[in-house]
Amino acid sequence: MTPDLLFLTGHLAQARLRRILEDLGETAFTWDILDIGVQVAALMTEAIILRRLPRPVQATRLILPGRAGVDLERLTAAFGVPFERGPEELADLPAYLGRGGAAPDLSRHDVRIFAEIVDAPLLPAAQLLARAERFRAQGADVIDLGCRPGTPFDGLEAAIEALHAAGLRVSVDSGNPEELRRAALAGADFLLSLTEETLDIVAGTDAVPVLVPSRHGDLDSLVRAAEAAAARGIPCLLDPILEPIHFGFATSLVRYATLRARLPEAEILMGTGNLTELTDADSSGVTALLMGICSELAIRNVLVVQVSPHTRETVAEHDFARRLMHAARANADLPRGYGGKLLQAHDRTPFVQTAADIAAEAQAVRDANYRIAIAPDGIHIFNSATHAVGREALALYPALDVATDGAHAFYLGTELMKAETAFALGKRYVQDAPLDWGCAAPRDAAAPTRLAEAGHTLRAKGAKPDDP
Repeated sequence: MTPDLLFLTGHLAQARLRRILEDLGETAFTWDILDIGVQVAALMTEAIILRRLPRPVQATRLILPGRAGVDLERLTAAFGVPFERGPEELADLPAYLGRGGAAPDLSRHDVRIFAEIVDAPLLPAAQLLARAERFRAQGADVIDLGCRPGTPFDGLEAAIEALHAAGLRVSVDSGNPEELRRAALAGADFLLSLTEETLDIVAGTDAVPVLVPSRHGDLDSLVRAAEAAAARGIPCLLDPILEPIHFGFATSLVRYATLRARLPEAEILMGTGNLTELTDADSSGVTALLMGICSELAIRNVLVVQVSPHTRETVAEHDFARRLMHAARANADLPRGYGGKLLQAHDRTPFVQTAADIAAEAQAVRDANYRIAIAPDGIHIFNSATHAVGREALALYPALDVATDGAHAFYLGTELMKAETAFALGKRYVQDAPLDWGCAAPRDAAAPTRLAEAGHTLRAKGAKPDDP
């Protein structure tokens, strides 16, 4: 049976395209997929299509990737079948086809997050527990109590007991063997960090040691420690140590890959703080890259540090990244199109309308209420009497009839400033909705940003209370 729609795609997108179409369930059209023989679907050319697409075409319409740089009219004339360009993003395909598809499943992951409280010995019990609860809310599975050299942790046992009572698993991170032994005897779930020489610290307890090389970069000593733990029936995690950039970063990545090759079944931990904390870059991108490495190397434990102001949501970023990478890997897919929580400064599709779309909408407006939108040419504000376009909020003020309406002016000012920010950064703007900063600024999805009392002013002008 000849399908109604034939989707041309490439190797990387084929599996996900098929899943999206299958998730549509029963449709009014039949469909099929053809891998045209390129890695990236958007890179298919007219010449490739003309050479590789079998004739006669077994479909009534052909759908190409939205970014395919081809002449649709020439292809239609060459094959005698209509060609059309689909959406740029596969996630938008269900809407393009006229119905909703299944949302990405981000409920699963296979990475355990250790969130470190770096100054644990200095915190009162109530403050320590509050910080632990915040980390749990952000996605942490284990609370890591970071000890300080030369600072006694008199309340160590009590802290472990309190965290356990709150339903939290606990690790203790110390360079002091006596402190680690106290933690093990107090019931700590994990100890960071032991070597082949200090493995006895966990003897007679249920604490799981996180093993590191005895000497910097000595992978052989780490493998020996793992073998010694296995011989004694002690489960363990292995940490080859991720180094900061320019201080052994690339070499340390090689160690992780080498360790995975030497011990395919080992449980490995990566501490990401040497990158997120010690690099002046938004932590969301650094986190995404590191969690991608963890996904490829089956590293199922990460130690996260959230101290610097620029990493204040990095536990939540790791939580989303582990779900994103798990879903993409399960789908044999690239880690894109699964949600934008790590796309904090810029959006993939910031403009949902063109200038022509907005102009057509403005022509149909028959009331005095202002609408605001952004397009590639700038910020648009319009009603039945005016349609102004600019790149800065303040430049649009002369076009607005709000000189005697302070409340409405205030409302429009806040909305236009939000629109200016979105336009400048390339973020999606929706009037009366907050900008979406992803994990960087958690918010209630329904939280309003409009002036709460604006309705009173508008009612005086004869408008509905909820009109802008």
